Amino acid sequence: MEGPGENSGAAWRTESQVRHIQVPYGKTMFGVSLQRFAFSSFAVVTAFAASASDGSERSDPAVQYIAISFDGAREIEQWERSRDLARETGARFTYFLSCVYLLSRDDAGLYEPPGMPAGKSNVGFAESRESVAERLHQIWDARGEGHEIANHGCGHFDGGSWTEADWLAEFDQFNRIMRDAWTLNDVPSEPDEWRLFTETEITGFRAPYLAVGPSLAPALANAGFTYDASSVSRDPVTPAVEGGLSFFSLPLIPEGPKARRVLAMDYNLYVRHSAALERPSDSELFEERTLAAFRAAFERQYNGDRIPLQFGFHFRLMNGGAYWRALETFAREVCSKPDVRCVTYAELTGVYAAPERTSDIQPPATD
Repeated sequence: MEGPGENSGAAWRTESQVRHIQVPYGKTMFGVSLQRFAFSSFAVVTAFAASASDGSERSDPAVQYIAISFDGAREIEQWERSRDLARETGARFTYFLSCVYLLSRDDAGLYEPPGMPAGKSNVGFAESRESVAERLHQIWDARGEGHEIANHGCGHFDGGSWTEADWLAEFDQFNRIMRDAWTLNDVPSEPDEWRLFTETEITGFRAPYLAVGPSLAPALANAGFTYDASSVSRDPVTPAVEGGLSFFSLPLIPEGPKARRVLAMDYNLYVRHSAALERPSDSELFEERTLAAFRAAFERQYNGDRIPLQFGFHFRLMNGGAYWRALETFAREVCSKPDVRCVTYAELTGVYAAPERTSDIQPPATD
């Protein structure tokens, strides 16, 4: 469904493998198994969409919220590029970080994935301790600018069959590596509040491959998370809140000449457009198609129910950067509108968990 990360030899799930809508809402998250519905049966998702269409679950129907996120968060150039875009547009982003990018290849053995040998990862590790140092500074600077750092696990494994203990072990690995990253890599000048930040501010999760199972939700609850962003829905839906957790779903949006639905994520567009093979000669065409799909999805909500929109990206530039260019144009067009807020998942969680306190997130000043 979504790619495991940059420069990986792991197989990425293709569009044809997105066969089910995951609906981790309600008691099924904590039961024996997740309910999944084929695309031909949208009863549950439609019910949630209908419950939002009357405005009863929107804290402020005058505001259109947009959540833009990045999975993996490896390349320094893309950290800088995304932060530049945020400063220009007033957007705030969520970075779902894979913690192996805070370990160099020489230190890979410090990561012990559940049920696998130490040092194993589907997405590799950082090139060097020097690159980790750069990444740590990017993380800290982004946090200071109002962006959110969230958890994408470490080794980018499919945890669909993991037990609760497996998930908790992976979370413990993430927490330890994040907390000790400056020391582990001999990086000087660790910020005074770094450890407090890693222990209290990383409260969101997105599963690699969007692969969830019945053990994930109880593990998230036990680990103190406030939201999960690993699900898929046919249309934009408001987050469900269950057992203190908010559950967000990336939507399927119409795209292309036949308006066939595709997950609102760059990798899935990459699969749709070129079967996950680089076609730089068609980069501008893919950019135009993506931007048109984003605009149409936005207009549908902006002129309608104003259900929050979610878009997912990676730091890998696919098809000559077509999807990032489409994102940049889209963000410049919509994020600065007075009745639009491009916010983090943490902020959006606050809107729906406590609307009386956060009904209207104010945008920051732009450069």
